[in-house]
Amino acid sequence: MKKSPFSRILITGGTGSFGKAFLKAVLRDYPETERIVIYSRDELKQSELQRIYPEDKYPNLRFFIGDVRDRYRLKVALNNIDTVIHAAALKQVPAAEYNPIEFIKTNVLGAENLVQACLESDVQKVVALSTDKAAAPINLYGATKLCSDKLFIAANNIKGDKNIRFSVVRYGNVMGSRGSVIPFFMEKAKEGVLPITDTSMTRFNIALEESINMVLWALENSAGSEIIIPKIPSYKIIDLAEAIGPNCQKKVIGLRPGEKIHEEMVTRADSFNTYDIGNYYLIFPGDKHLDKDYEKKGIKSKAVEKGFSYDSGTNSKFLSVEELRALIRDHIDKDFQPQ
Repeated sequence: MKKSPFSRILITGGTGSFGKAFLKAVLRDYPETERIVIYSRDELKQSELQRIYPEDKYPNLRFFIGDVRDRYRLKVALNNIDTVIHAAALKQVPAAEYNPIEFIKTNVLGAENLVQACLESDVQKVVALSTDKAAAPINLYGATKLCSDKLFIAANNIKGDKNIRFSVVRYGNVMGSRGSVIPFFMEKAKEGVLPITDTSMTRFNIALEESINMVLWALENSAGSEIIIPKIPSYKIIDLAEAIGPNCQKKVIGLRPGEKIHEEMVTRADSFNTYDIGNYYLIFPGDKHLDKDYEKKGIKSKAVEKGFSYDSGTNSKFLSVEELRALIRDHIDKDFQPQ
């Protein structure tokens, strides 16, 4: 049995794609976890999850209905918690362009509520989930997540002598997550037409299991104040369309509001504070040198070249059509057949 990096954990947005997968991994790999709190505002998803994990079989699991917009409710939920995974967010790019203030209330003000609630409790570790869209954002969703990242990183400056550290993990599209392009294409393929925004578009790709392992790694190794970024492959949207619907019509519809051709996770401006540690890049605040904290743990780091950038269009690894099909069968639908 692996040693758990936490004993009492709360997951905001715990009924989302990541939250459910992370919960499953915790119950499987760390069954000795003393307390697990699923915090979300969707009572239906909570009731569905409770049927999968009934209290009589999982006495360490609790469900709290609440919104990150409500700081008082967060403080109640954080009672007797030592670790927080912040996965709650509004995420749909077009919806953010149409409803900007709602995304600001959840993604920015909600992040600040959680920071303050954690500082007022006995929490020791906080890992917030970010997105590639937070790097050099051009849409409202990305801008709110950049603000959120800044709030969590800056929280380390005001913790005083409290034994707490805040870190951020940033990764690309999670394969098969709710609302993402792969399940969308799989559904549209049944109609015989796949809408392509731009034939040169690329995206990063990460499996849910990889994102979970990354968060667990951050809980065990992060020093606080850093953004942790995985080295993951890219794919071309046109290749994904071919992998899912080789016999479908590919209809180019143009970019949606706030959409990029390529996504970034490390910008050229970030390169001056970015380090390579093997499987991950680390972006440190300009006034901190956390590479020495990592070296104390035996993790070697190397500064990237000035002007370096990490984007999905110039990535060194691209998934082929066949690799995409294999990943879909491995992670989404084992019986998947191209349309």
